[in-house]
Amino acid sequence: MNGESDSSGQAKRIVLGVQYDGAPWQGWQTQLNGLTVQDKLELALGKFTQQEVSTSCAGRTDAGVHAIEQVVHFDTLLERDMQSWVRGVNTFLPSSIAVRWATEVATDTDENFHARFSARSRTYQYVLYNNQVRSPLLEGKAGWVFRTLDVDKMREAAAHLLGEHDFSSFRSVQCQAKSPVKTMYAIKIEQRGDLIMFTVHANAFLHHMVRNIIGSLIYVGNGTQPSAWLKELLEAQDRKIAAPTFMADGLYLTKIDYDPKWKLPQIDTQNFLWS
Repeated sequence: MNGESDSSGQAKRIVLGVQYDGAPWQGWQTQLNGLTVQDKLELALGKFTQQEVSTSCAGRTDAGVHAIEQVVHFDTLLERDMQSWVRGVNTFLPSSIAVRWATEVATDTDENFHARFSARSRTYQYVLYNNQVRSPLLEGKAGWVFRTLDVDKMREAAAHLLGEHDFSSFRSVQCQAKSPVKTMYAIKIEQRGDLIMFTVHANAFLHHMVRNIIGSLIYVGNGTQPSAWLKELLEAQDRKIAAPTFMADGLYLTKIDYDPKWKLPQIDTQNFLWS
């Protein structure tokens, strides 16, 4: 399967749903060393189309962070059916990255689709293993805390984060966002045995925001800080007083929400990790 030179003469905007294990890669965004998800995807697209392809994504994940459904778009003149984009590109991708679906969106409207700027909200999930002994089977796939955590206290603390706030206390110094003000729609914390699942839904996220929130919630769960500490952190707007950034291993970009008018064939990701 390859990219022949046939084309319609008019650029099409193709949208892909991409899933990946972030452990082998240095994040999403392209780097000179080529060891990123974007680099591997664009290399595969180039081999399939025999043309240079530039992509845009919904959210630039960090090194070690996974994606159940990253959304990516690019423009092309080539004529292909959607399953050819899936099967053809996957032929050239490593086993840790896969295109799950492809669709074409209209480009002759007043508003063109953009993977990032058309997104209405984003959902991340964090899988945490809470046991005295680490599990080699969860290495790279879940965070680990050996001290027993109080889930109820973490839920009390998380409630302070709901709504619109300045999240500067959970913002990386490398963050390039124009504003630290974001709207947190929901934070759900569930426990099944030794696994704790954090589901975080907001209009957008700052750099390291989820991992910094998880680290601070863990401080509450292990008794280092009281539940009200999260409220104090928000009000302080000072990254230096919050908990350290927690490990990337258990973080998954789960879902990007778009207006139904775009008719994206997105998969049901809510229970992908936890059925």
